[in-house]
This record gives sequence, C-alpha cells and structure tokens, in this order.
Amino acid sequence: MGGSASQLPRDLLGEYQELTFLTKQEILLAHKRFSELLPKEERESILLKRVPKSKILTLPELRANPFQDRICRVFSTSEHGDGSMSFEDFLDLLSVFSDSATSEIKSHYAFRIFDFDDDGTLDKKDLEKLVNCLTGEGDETRLSESEMDQLIQNILEESDIDKDGTINLSEFQHVISRSPDFASSFKIVL
Repeated sequence: MGGSASQLPRDLLGEYQELTFLTKQEILLAHKRFSELLPKEERESILLKRVPKSKILTLPELRANPFQDRICRVFSTSEHGDGSMSFEDFLDLLSVFSDSATSEIKSHYAFRIFDFDDDGTLDKKDLEKLVNCLTGEGDETRLSESEMDQLIQNILEESDIDKDGTINLSEFQHVISRSPDFASSFKIVL
C-alpha cells in the first residue's frame, strides 16, 4: 500500500546514478535511510522535503564524526543556513564520502569542511578549530597554547607553499596527494 508511494522513480534513479559516485543499490538504500528520518505522513513526498540537521545528526555514521556540523553546513543547500538537507543534498554527501569518489573531489570537500569561516583559505583559526575537533575539546585532551602554536607553525611550514600564512585549496590538495590513506579514510558507508 504505502510501499510504492515512497519508491524512487526509475528515471530519477538513473539520473542520480549518472550524477553521483553511487550505485543503484546505494541510492536506494540512501532513499530508504533518508525517508526514515521523515515523519511517516511526509514520506510520500520525500523529494520535496528537507530533514532538519538535528535529525541528520542522529545517523550513526555522522553522530560520532567531529566535523558533523561542518559536514551538514557544507552539503546543505538550505537558504536559511540551518544545515537541513534535501534528499539530493544527502545524496551529494554520500557520493563525496563514497569509496568511488575521486581523491580530488574528496580533498575539495574536505577543504570546504575544514574552512570553518568559509573564506576560501585555511588560516590559523581554521587550523586551530581543526586540531580541536580532532583532539577533542576537553581539558584533558586540549593542547596547550604553546603546543597549538607549534603544531600550526609546523602545518604551515609543511603546507603553505606560497608562504602567505594560509593554506589554499591547491596547497591542501598537494598535501593530500602525498597522503595515500586519505581517500580510504574520508568515507561514510550506510
């Protein structure tokens, strides 16, 4: 009864397959998981609905991710900047984090996620937030000010090719290209 109304139309399935790095099965699973985040009465019009960020963050795949808020912000097309997601936003997220996405695509989105102030560069403040996300913000795991300064200085010495005090996208991608584990670790599997 309600099963057919919540299915993805075949033409859209093919289109999504062409536009993403996802297989047909992965798209159908994403559709199922996304619809489960909506109230039952809204599931028939899944392609017209947005899921609030608070619901997206209940997914186990994102719940423990230290960059969960940034991930929602980067992939959300919401005009309100609230991190809510449409089904297509959700597919974009899963596509970028899939095993089939290229390192270039993954590094581009990683850069956007790490660019906390959305200014197109990773400056000292972005790097500090990045380190804090990775180490945790608790007193026992937080780096001292001198440790943080030294770490950021080391990161910039290694990555800031043009020595302008920031890391731009091409510098970031250059560093990532020398990290063979990056692509395999930058993933979310439903």
